[in-house]
Amino acid sequence: MKVCAFLDSGSGGIPYMLRLMERTKDVRCVYLGDTANFPYGEKSPEEIIQGAVSAVDLLTENFSPNVIVTACNTISVSALAELRKRFPIPFVGTVPAIRLAGKISRNGKIGLVATRFTVESDYTRDLIKEFAPNCLVLKRADPQLVDFVEKRLFDATPEEKRAACMPTIKEFSQCDTIILGCTHFVHLREAFQEAVPSGVQVVDSCDGVVERVLKQLENVPDVPSIALGENSLFVTSSSHKDEYEKLCSRFGLKFGGILKKNS
Repeated sequence: MKVCAFLDSGSGGIPYMLRLMERTKDVRCVYLGDTANFPYGEKSPEEIIQGAVSAVDLLTENFSPNVIVTACNTISVSALAELRKRFPIPFVGTVPAIRLAGKISRNGKIGLVATRFTVESDYTRDLIKEFAPNCLVLKRADPQLVDFVEKRLFDATPEEKRAACMPTIKEFSQCDTIILGCTHFVHLREAFQEAVPSGVQVVDSCDGVVERVLKQLENVPDVPSIALGENSLFVTSSSHKDEYEKLCSRFGLKFGGILKKNS
């Protein structure tokens, strides 16, 4: 059995894992929400790298995955290069879908909503320069929306979800394309699309990431010994443990509890 691991500071990357599970039954998935370090998007680069390295240590020690998805835009734009240096395993990053938005925008005005770190990063600036050089890209950092997804999403009504999206939509009123540049926001893709004016497109990186994962897994050997019988989710602290158990029940995942280093 091949194993794909997903890493985020919370529940944001789960849509990516679920999309991979829809595409193939030949891969076992394990998800680690590094809740002890939530949220990554408000931390320094050094703190993000330290947290990501420790989390990848846990994943490799416990599951020996064939590939790891940094299912967090903040980790991907800040720590991915360091992770690739330290660990001899393929990584697939999640970065804002600026290339796609640059291709499909009709009026050349694009809105990017993400974490503060992603919005301010040189990596994001370089993506815009390369893939949307002739577009006006408006950027919005929205830590409150990250917090909404992490703490309220699964008990929120459809009206509350749409209301949570509205500050971003109003700020991007001139844009014909909105990029969900934080994996947490992919949970709200449907709510965004319902709330935006007709003709506005909402994009994310989910399908592109899954395609890259499947490509990476084509020629890798099965993991010879694996302690993972089901598609599972783990966390690194007891914070919001009940919510994560509910989340797993909703999506048909096994809740593995707190992942710790092997003694």
